[in-house]
Amino acid sequence: MASRSYGQYCGVTSAVELIGERWAVLIVRDLLVGPRRYTDLKQGLPKIPTNILSTRLKELQESGVVRRVPLLHCGLVYELTDYGRMLEPIVLALGRWGFRAMGDPGPDDVVTADSLTMALRTSFRTDAAASLPPAIYELHVGDIVLRVQVEGGDLYVTQVAPAGRPVDPLARRAPGGETGLVFAAGPGIRRLISGELTPGEAIDQEVLAVVAGDATLLDRFAATFHIDDALAAA
Repeated sequence: MASRSYGQYCGVTSAVELIGERWAVLIVRDLLVGPRRYTDLKQGLPKIPTNILSTRLKELQESGVVRRVPLLHCGLVYELTDYGRMLEPIVLALGRWGFRAMGDPGPDDVVTADSLTMALRTSFRTDAAASLPPAIYELHVGDIVLRVQVEGGDLYVTQVAPAGRPVDPLARRAPGGETGLVFAAGPGIRRLISGELTPGEAIDQEVLAVVAGDATLLDRFAATFHIDDALAAA
């Protein structure tokens, strides 16, 4: 457990003592995508000092949030315990709440495969997806490639590139199918998810570009992945 104690008998206090130290929630965020080796976590959090990463992982293990286990073909990895996975709706709610304050990316801000995956899960609208036909997207952001499959109210995100990260062996697999739309985007995709730009405007302003497939699926993507200010503040 982290050494900081607030000296108050309160559930919120206990939560902050467990995951309130700097970087801890971001480690949990990345582990919600799947098990990660130490090097994977360091790569996904490029600005974290190695001694801080080691310390946070030790604290999260001692608090029962994270455990270290062997994974076939990957060696030892860190994964969330059942207790740790209970943080998923909390982390997603934090992402929606923080979305309102994001603004434009700074010159040193990076997007990682795990942060992009969690952004999609944060903005996924189950109700809208359930009312739309299934769709498959291939999203390119820099050297990151994600395969995003929507089946009814279910979302499946698979990292295609960069390759080499372990996959959660317990994660549900989406049924096969051909990609319906391939498109490339930058951090400005936030403006599409927020509804600030329509898909047509996002293309005109070069926020994104259709690479292959059915461009009309962008409208479905925008309806399926959306956070407006009212929802972010809710």
